[in-house]
Amino acid sequence: MRRSISLPHPGALFSQNSKEKIIMIRNFIAAGMVMVITSVLMSGCTGGSTASRLPEELGADMIKKGSVTTKGTLHDPQVIVGDDGTYYCYGSHMTAATSRDLVTWKSWANGVTKANKIFDNLLVEPFDAFSYVGKNDQRSYSVWAPSVIYNKTTGKYMMYFCTTSSYIKSDITLATSDNINGPYHYEKTVLYSGFTNPVLKKTDYYDVMGEDKELKKRYITAAGYNNQLWPNAIDPAMFYDKDDRLWMVYGSWSGGIFILELDPATGDVIHPETNDETETDKYFGKRLIGGGHHPIEGPYIHYDMGTGYYYLFLSYGNLQADGGYQIRVLRSDKPDGVYTDVAGKSLGVNGDLESYNEYGTKLMGNYTLPSLDVTYMAPGGQSTFTGVDGKLYIVYHQRFANKGENHNVRVHQMAMNEDGWPCIFPFATCGETLSDEGYKQSDPAGTFYLLDHGLAVNSKVNEPVTCTFSDGAISGDVTGTYTVTEGTNYVTLNIGKAIYKGVMINMTDEAGNNVFCISATGDNNHSIWCVHYMVDEEADATDNINQ
Repeated sequence: MRRSISLPHPGALFSQNSKEKIIMIRNFIAAGMVMVITSVLMSGCTGGSTASRLPEELGADMIKKGSVTTKGTLHDPQVIVGDDGTYYCYGSHMTAATSRDLVTWKSWANGVTKANKIFDNLLVEPFDAFSYVGKNDQRSYSVWAPSVIYNKTTGKYMMYFCTTSSYIKSDITLATSDNINGPYHYEKTVLYSGFTNPVLKKTDYYDVMGEDKELKKRYITAAGYNNQLWPNAIDPAMFYDKDDRLWMVYGSWSGGIFILELDPATGDVIHPETNDETETDKYFGKRLIGGGHHPIEGPYIHYDMGTGYYYLFLSYGNLQADGGYQIRVLRSDKPDGVYTDVAGKSLGVNGDLESYNEYGTKLMGNYTLPSLDVTYMAPGGQSTFTGVDGKLYIVYHQRFANKGENHNVRVHQMAMNEDGWPCIFPFATCGETLSDEGYKQSDPAGTFYLLDHGLAVNSKVNEPVTCTFSDGAISGDVTGTYTVTEGTNYVTLNIGKAIYKGVMINMTDEAGNNVFCISATGDNNHSIWCVHYMVDEEADATDNINQ
């Protein structure tokens, strides 16, 4: 096996907030309980050797235990890379931090206050960004889930974010800046949800849809806004497609996840014509997945030039630590779908909504591993980005067992498998690199801890089982076979009736152990991680000299 040189392990970050679909937790944090991010280093990420032979494996009693030190947080994090290589991370409740290496982070904005440096006019009279939604239950303003993109047409940075006051009454607003770190100037509100007849005049509904009274019944029933069919306008995320058209994907629970094209010159929504056959609505756009108020939210679309696919990343479940929050993915060869999972299934409003958890390939959920001294819960609020090193990363917020709603930001490297599906590596990034030479069939060998993330959306913690890899056979608590595509980082595993396509990498875990990892997605929509703990030969050599 080949080990890559590692950097110090990421510091991590935490606070007590929560993204309300349980509204009260989230607004409580927005009222001022967001904690400041501080830079911290971890015990892991020691240097590694480049030896190609298999090092001696660690016995179970020799595996070091550890995890990140949590000192601050951003919720629903999104990262954009500056021209100078600085990573800018923006999160809910007007939080922001920067990093040069994805290891140490420095907070520079925190909390929904007039003094916050992100905006120059958001929280001043006449409070236009909140004129429709008003204040939340805590009598303060909610500012959630910002997404920043550089506008190639105007030369400005655009930040779309949502203001909200209930589980359906929300809007998506636009602010712009000449600089990546602001200040951002509120420009306009571009989309509304949760409207009823008395407040329609506060929205742009009549401008877009006209005065037809019968048409309004499409959105408003006797009970109010039809949130079973139409979205909650939060969690916006923008992307350019392969033809440089600008899009916004958005939505949470309610009527599902929707997509609209944007006018790059103005930042306004381009409203399509209604087409019920393609689930396209003139006001809200095209539905990509979900509906029936099922727990699907936090959409983010990544276009990958290498594979030619658009990848729709989603958070399923409730965002609380015990709510089953998790990260899933589907893909399409078109920006507006249809999006399908590894099993070839797609979930639209006419799909089997009661079995929504069977749709979408689950990349990660609640889990523990032998070297972790804390159980990881409810990863989500994810987005992806390409680093200055050309590697593909996913950033998300992570909660923990027995720590309330505290959470921190995590960045993991991802890689595409042989079939063009993303695989998340098991541990927070610390400079690991895919092998240029690839691996041999004989390289995966010895004791592995195999973790199956399953498909459940609940509080269950997925725990690893022990198995042995030898000469292409898997034995122990799990049985099957594996085949390495020699000279590459690809491996195929056959376990039960499922076929998993994976990527292999050497890295350092969060306790400082050298590990050989396989991350794979299966045609059953499960993802598995296989972790092999190895002796640190350099440390052993030093110990022998000292003795």
